[in-house]
Amino acid sequence: MTPTGDDARDRMTAARDLPVDPARLRKQFPALDDGDIAAYEEVTARILAQRRPNERARLAREIVALGRRARERAGSGIALSAEESLGARYLAAVDKMQGRTAG
Repeated sequence: MTPTGDDARDRMTAARDLPVDPARLRKQFPALDDGDIAAYEEVTARILAQRRPNERARLAREIVALGRRARERAGSGIALSAEESLGARYLAAVDKMQGRTAG
């Protein structure tokens, strides 16, 4: 049996030592789409790449703040940079996992 794209992608992500397996996220939070998972994976990998806990916390705060600013900018019709888009997509994923509607 040939693995699906999701299966292969999930195995690759698990190899990166993320704290939560993408397959588990998909099962627990069916509202997550591929873009949500990708944003979660990228941001989480960046945060975990920081060596010290205070650096991880700082980066997490910065990404959340960036995502909030990006939402405001997008709401005003302003084009987002790749980093702003990532921050907004990460917040959307977190909102879905926390049962909130992005807005």
